[in-house]
Amino acid sequence: MQGKPTLMNHSPITQLKQTLELTQLEENKFQGKSLWMPHGRVFGGQVMAQALAAATRTVENSRPVHSLHGYFLRPGDVEQEITFDVEILRDGRSFSARRVQAIQKEKVIFSMISSFQTSEPGVDHQMDLTGENGDPEKLPSASEILGDIDHPSAQYWANSRPFDIRHFPDDLYLKVKTKQPSQTVWLKTREPIDLAAELHPAALAFASDYTILESGLRNHGISWAHPGMASASLDHAMWFHRPVDINRWMLYQQESPSAQGSRNLNLGKIYQDGVLVATVAQEGMLRIPEFSD
Repeated sequence: MQGKPTLMNHSPITQLKQTLELTQLEENKFQGKSLWMPHGRVFGGQVMAQALAAATRTVENSRPVHSLHGYFLRPGDVEQEITFDVEILRDGRSFSARRVQAIQKEKVIFSMISSFQTSEPGVDHQMDLTGENGDPEKLPSASEILGDIDHPSAQYWANSRPFDIRHFPDDLYLKVKTKQPSQTVWLKTREPIDLAAELHPAALAFASDYTILESGLRNHGISWAHPGMASASLDHAMWFHRPVDINRWMLYQQESPSAQGSRNLNLGKIYQDGVLVATVAQEGMLRIPEFSD
């Protein structure tokens, strides 16, 4: 069965909603469609978000997710639906744990363990926002930057992603203007989405994968248009601290503490209204021709 024809006929927001609202095949088995991508490979943030949505469907007692740890094992095919097998590892008094395997063509393309906790009181603190981060309403959108470029990738980035993404100090789609190992990205849905509250963390996981590798690229003056560059997400960890509303602006502070061995490590903190809602860590494969000899 092919997912592309169905989702391509709808707006990016409707596609996101349909992607996260999985079809249940069995008690702990689900199936989801993929968003179209110009290179034909499933977007990593999508399969991770769907895996979290599948795990969430098997958790009772309204326990919100507090962490996930996933590995991207094989590229997925956007033309093929993805099956999500959920294994119940534990349901304790306060915590639940799930393992999810995302499968295409009888092979695992993504594997994840996630943990959920019943809300309870305790110590409470956060690392506050630092530095200058810009005003999202005054920063250019991807549509404004790339909308006039007649290229499938440029048009996808400009018009087909369900999230409005704005960079500070500047973007690195075509070239790097500011060379440094950190950046801020503002993001929210392109238009309001009617999504169940328990799926907002999954949607946030979806969006967290778009730009997390960019600080490592920026530090070396490498844009997404760099000739011959090959990159891929290897693993992704995420901790969910507080509730989030993906329909409103979120501030994503990102930094790259290290790159070596064709791997690029990046860390991120996501805030909303000054409140730390999530922390992200991802290592990605990064191969640049002039550094590979």
